[in-house]
Order: sequence, then structure tokens, then C-alpha cells
Amino acid sequence: MRNRSVFTTTLLIAFAFVPAGAQNKGPMPPGPNPNSQYRLGPDSLPQEGVPKGEIRGPYHLPSQAYPGTQHTYWVYVPAEYHAATPAALMIFQDGQAFKDENGDVRAQNVMDNLIYRREIPVMIGVFINPGRTEEQVEPSPQTGWGDGTTNRATEYNTLDDKYARVVTEELMPVLYKDYNISKDPEMHGIGGSSSGAIAAFTVAWERPNDFRKVLSNVGSFVDLRGGYVYPEKVLATEKKPIRVFLCDGRNDNRGFNKDGVYDPNRDWFLQNVRLMKALTQKGYDVNYTWGMNLHGQKFGGAIMPEMMRWLWRDGPVSTDPNDMEERSFRK
Repeated sequence: MRNRSVFTTTLLIAFAFVPAGAQNKGPMPPGPNPNSQYRLGPDSLPQEGVPKGEIRGPYHLPSQAYPGTQHTYWVYVPAEYHAATPAALMIFQDGQAFKDENGDVRAQNVMDNLIYRREIPVMIGVFINPGRTEEQVEPSPQTGWGDGTTNRATEYNTLDDKYARVVTEELMPVLYKDYNISKDPEMHGIGGSSSGAIAAFTVAWERPNDFRKVLSNVGSFVDLRGGYVYPEKVLATEKKPIRVFLCDGRNDNRGFNKDGVYDPNRDWFLQNVRLMKALTQKGYDVNYTWGMNLHGQKFGGAIMPEMMRWLWRDGPVSTDPNDMEERSFRK
């Protein structure tokens, strides 16, 4: 499978999910709902015979980078994890949405299936929510993603290293203490959707010696807090050793304000394409796919297994025909 390919997915009529804070989409094309062709495939659903990992938590992490706030997180531990062997690491922003058992991604099921079949390495998964004060409501499938009610906008959309400090200086030491996680940055991935996607990119951009793999779904590389400048930053900066998968849709937020005036710096699809072109021109290991989708996780959820396979494709493999362990499902 080559880069920049559009993946085949299983199809069904579905409804759009638009996180809180999404802007007016502007004029829409005639025809069906742009999300109507996306649903989860078998790799995103529990499968008979596949061992289920455990989701532990919630845990609460006080923040020094953002005083007065705390981050809630959960840890996915696959059934195949053995404490004697260093595991890979994948961290998802807006963790509540990525682990929602009835949601559009269900990342724990994806990891269960792909780890069992040796299509990705054994990995610890972390689902972390944006920071909040004790008085603020925890983001959840019932309460929303936390736009306007948590520190999400500040942490995720600002182009500085403060959120990277949360991940690398506050969260990672706790994870290293509790689990045998590889120290190799090539074995560390980070991802998210919308503002969580630009946050994931920023963490890897600011800390490439900690994270080398980025999964971005409908990334908010727009003028919420200056994110539209990333293409120029990529071209003007020495190439960094990070691998990026970008996913977006032609019917994502297209830059029209409430009065119908178009602002290209707030056009999600345009800015994702601009970033892809800059990364490609600079020689990054980048893959991408563009769907018909609205803002949300319908398309990204449908292709999450392929995104994960591509990002983690270079894990160690034995070619010995007599290696029956390699040729067996993981235990």
C-alpha cells in the first residue's frame, strides 16, 4: 500500500458528530449527509477469540504547566503486555471520545485486534482529557468535549510547548513508573481529533526526541490560536524525525463565518491540505487521505485501523519460516 492512498472502508448511513465549538460550515452541497457513507468496520469492533485489553482508571494528574488544573486519563493495557518486555506507547487527546465504547473510534478495540494479529506492536494506550479545574465538568460522551468549559482551547490550540510539558514532564514519568514502556521515541505515538490533533502535532513538533508518530483527524490547523502558520513553520525549519498521518474531509468546517464571509485561515480542509503539501515538500514521512466527511470522527474512526497500521508499520518482524511464535497470534 503506497502513501497518499485512499482506504476502502465498510459503508452505511450515519449521522454527523460535530464537537462543541465547531463553526458554521457555510453552504453545503446537494445530496446525502456527507457522513452517510462511513461506519466502523470489523477491526474497530470486538472479535471472537481476540483477547481484550483492560482500561484502567480514571486517574487524575495535577498540572504544573497549567497551575490549578488537573488532567484525567485512562490507561489501556493489552492482554499481550508482559512487564519484562518494553511496550510501545500511543497517547490519544480527548481521551473520553477515543475510548467511548459506543463512539466513532473505539480505539481500544482497534488496538486489541491489531496487536493480536501482530499488525502493530504491543502498546500501552493512554486516553487523556484536556485539563480542568476541580469545579469544571469532566468531558465525556454525555457532557461534551470540554470546549468553553475546560482548558481545552488553551492547551490544544496554542502554539507553544506548555502542553508538550504536560505530556512529557508530567504524564510520562508516571507511565514509566507504572509500566515497562520503551524509551525509544520511535516507539511513541500521539494522536487526536480537531483541536486534539493539532495538540498531538505540536507535542511531536516541540518534543521530537519523545514522540515520532502523529495521528491527525480533522486537525484544527486553522486560526483558532494561530495554527494556520504550521505549513510555513514546516518549510522554514530543519526537518524533524516525525511521521504524520493526516485525515480530513471536503465538508469539514470550510471557513465561513456566521455572516457567510469566507476566511481561508479558518478553512479546515484547505489548511490540512496546505500542511500536507508542506510536509511532503520538506521530505517528511507523511500519508494522508481526504474524505467527504463533516467535522468529527466518522471518517477518521472508519479508517483508524489503517492509520494505525501505517504509522506503526516498521515494527520488528522475524522472517524465519520456522519461527512458530512469529507465525502465531500474539499471546
